[in-house]
Amino acid sequence: MGSSLVRAFRNFNVENRAHQLIGKDKPSVAPMHPGTKEAVQTVMSNHPDVQDKVYKKDDQLLSRLRDVYVDSTDPLQQEKSGVTLPKQEDLRLPKHMMGNELFDISVDNIPKGKISIVETLTILSNHKKSPKTWTAEKIAGEYGLDIKDTKSLLEFFTAFEIKMSSKDKEKIAEK
Repeated sequence: MGSSLVRAFRNFNVENRAHQLIGKDKPSVAPMHPGTKEAVQTVMSNHPDVQDKVYKKDDQLLSRLRDVYVDSTDPLQQEKSGVTLPKQEDLRLPKHMMGNELFDISVDNIPKGKISIVETLTILSNHKKSPKTWTAEKIAGEYGLDIKDTKSLLEFFTAFEIKMSSKDKEKIAEK
C-alpha cells in the first residue's frame, strides 16, 4: 500500500513538471566550492587580461580550424563496396573416416595449418598403431601442418586409453 502511495506522488503532475523543465532557457550552473570561488576571484583581480583572453574571439585560431579538414570513412562500407577485399585463406577439405558416426560433424573447409577434432583423433590413433608408417613428417605433409606443431602434437597428446585392473578383467571374464 505504501508503494502505491509513493508512486502516486511521484507520478503526480509529471507532464506539467516536464514542460517546465523543457521550457527553461539554460540549466543552472553547479555552485562552485568556496575555495575555488576565492581562487578565481584572486586570479581575475591580479590578471584582468585573462578574462579578456577567455571571452575574446580568436580569429587566427578559427581560421586554422577552418583549414583543417578531416575525411573519415567507415571501413565496413569499403568492404561492402568491394574496394578492399580481405585476403582469402588457403582452405582444404577435411579427411573423412569411413564408418565414423560418432563424430559426424559437418565441416566444409578447414584452414591450412589447422585440423579438426576428428582428424586429431585419427592422427593420434594411426600414429599409435603404426608409428613407423605414420611419422610426423608424413602427417604434416598429408594434413598441411607445420612439422614442429605436428611433433608437439604427437609428443604431448595421446588418444584415449582404457586401462583395466586385473580384478575388472576377471569380472568381465566371469560374465
